[in-house]
Amino acid sequence: MISPEFDDKALPYSQRWYQALEETLGQAACRQLGLYAIPDDFLLSVVIPIYNEERTLRVLIDRVRAVPIRKELVLVEDCSKDNTREILRELEREAAANPDPMNAISVTYHEVNRGKGAAVRTGFSKAKGDAIVIQDADLEYNPAEYPRLLHPIIDGSADVVYGSRFLGGQEHRVLYFWHSVGNKVLTMLSNGFTNLNLTDMETCYKVFTRNALADIWPTLKQDRFGIEPELTAKIARRRLRVFEMSVSYHGRTYQEGKHIGMKDGFQAILCILRYWWKD
Repeated sequence: MISPEFDDKALPYSQRWYQALEETLGQAACRQLGLYAIPDDFLLSVVIPIYNEERTLRVLIDRVRAVPIRKELVLVEDCSKDNTREILRELEREAAANPDPMNAISVTYHEVNRGKGAAVRTGFSKAKGDAIVIQDADLEYNPAEYPRLLHPIIDGSADVVYGSRFLGGQEHRVLYFWHSVGNKVLTMLSNGFTNLNLTDMETCYKVFTRNALADIWPTLKQDRFGIEPELTAKIARRRLRVFEMSVSYHGRTYQEGKHIGMKDGFQAILCILRYWWKD
């Protein structure tokens, strides 16, 4: 249960909060607006792979903490070359001095750089939540969208939810044409082999129920961005219920620190073929 020092009446997505809205607006209106109640004992694990993100890390952590859901932040530092590690140690000291029952924090440090996929796998192995979401440490994706992404899972309709940058309906920074073409080609190729009808296979925002992820994460092998097509192929192979929802996207340029490149695109193609053939 949520710690008693939190006023349940004032907590968004609590039972009392939702009941008050339902009495005012009606059940149908609440559903159309995406308003619903999250069980008091629900825990969301936010797995955050981190590499050279000293510029954005503090802001990102604050944004994750601000989401009114009980969470554990599972931070995996992938042997950064900047001051990221020092920032994380400072965050650990602050969390120890001022525990927050709404936002537990754990940090794992990789002693050598292993890649995003390896950091995600480490995070999955540490996660204890009822649902698990992947969150990049930059500011391209907005944590305020967690409640929308969780709705099909809380509702019992979905095992996995993808947050799509290409469905429309949310703001989207205009950047590289050929980068977006590459994303769409990879998604189409992946769909052809998995028989899923996704619009954004490469999205960071993938949300899993604990049961859905339990059978997948021990089998994961990819250390870099190949983790995205690998996850998608293994989700499809298990015939999990997949939903897709639009999300906003504030992409960054390579000068601002974007990590993925053409080499990763070719690796993704190999992973699509490999994991279609064998789990």
